[in-house]
Amino acid sequence: MIQIQNEALAELCAARPDRFVAFASVSLQFPDLAVEQLVDGVKKLRLRGAAIGASVAGEELSDVKFYPFWAKAEELGVLIFIHPQSTPELAMRLKGNGWLSNVIGNPLDTTIALSHLIFEGTLDRFPGLKICAAHGGGYLPSYAARSDHGCRVSPQHCDRTIQLKKKPTEYLRQLYFDSLVFTSEALRHLVAEVRSSHIVMGTDHPIPWQDKAVDHILDTPSLSDAERAAILGESAARLLGIAADTPGTINGEAR
Repeated sequence: MIQIQNEALAELCAARPDRFVAFASVSLQFPDLAVEQLVDGVKKLRLRGAAIGASVAGEELSDVKFYPFWAKAEELGVLIFIHPQSTPELAMRLKGNGWLSNVIGNPLDTTIALSHLIFEGTLDRFPGLKICAAHGGGYLPSYAARSDHGCRVSPQHCDRTIQLKKKPTEYLRQLYFDSLVFTSEALRHLVAEVRSSHIVMGTDHPIPWQDKAVDHILDTPSLSDAERAAILGESAARLLGIAADTPGTINGEAR
């Protein structure tokens, strides 16, 4: 199924190279196969990385079994986009009015995934990884500083064999995020935490969370014109290997 999907995406992009690029799908429940699918997608089908969930059948992305996938993504230099799928373990508590499985569950799912990648040392082991987290990174950038104090306040809950090279909050600037937050103040804060060069425009299409994604960026008063340009396209073009001056090219190589 993944092969069919990836080949169809490649065909769509090849038909309109001035309009579309795509991510591969990978079957991370089988990490070695996922590596093969990533390599095939990037090198044969000219896809720009992979889109994955925030966990894999209840296992965290930081688990050592996924190291071969992270190693290959780092080697290829491609972007891995993490999109949440709620938090299944909390399904009972997220029942009821308000679509809480998405409204709360999705940002929480991303927050948990990123926190494990930081605290389990995955980002230290693979410092060249390019990871973009959907929906502004969930809750993590909004409350990141608490992460710096957990092991100080309660060292018995921290693994002394894992010695992080930086403060947990500093890893946020190793990551990338989309702009799908809901107010100018939220976008201002995200920029303050992670830098405008690490934010790309997000829409979550076809779910209509943000039907004015461009205006959201243009109308945030704290942003400079250079920051707006970065978020609106320059950073994404760099991460996805799109030559800004030549439609239909990958890192300057004609398709």
